[in-house]
Amino acid sequence: MTDTTKPTIRPLAPQDRAQWEPMWRAYLAFYETSLPPTQYDLTWQRLQDATEPMHALGAFAADGRLIGLAHVIFHRSCWLPDWTCYLQDLFVDAATRGSGTGAALIEATADLARQKQAGRLYWLTQETNTPARRLYDHIAAASGFVQYRKPL
Repeated sequence: MTDTTKPTIRPLAPQDRAQWEPMWRAYLAFYETSLPPTQYDLTWQRLQDATEPMHALGAFAADGRLIGLAHVIFHRSCWLPDWTCYLQDLFVDAATRGSGTGAALIEATADLARQKQAGRLYWLTQETNTPARRLYDHIAAASGFVQYRKPL
């Protein structure tokens, strides 16, 4: 990625909602799921609320198009004295994958985590998400843990 094609990474602002929603919808479709419209509204509200421990970063092309997003959640841990940063959602538009946008969003998330004095940044992906895992294996260490879920 050259400096002329490098995306601008910044927090998503209220005026970005119209671009964010279809991008998040595409992310959910990638993982073969969907959510009701009320959850989109609630999530956007939380991402825009300065009192919430949630943040949203967007990667924007030179023409102003949103080409990638990162949803970030800060939480406490019993294992660390500092905050922990969870990169919950990371998605790059299919047309720009492989351009470095995902890595740029991860690095911007790491910068945000450092600013907030987090002691760890982590994320999850499906075992079958081979293209993303190639990037992740290059820039981070796999934890060796497997996630389990119990419906409540």
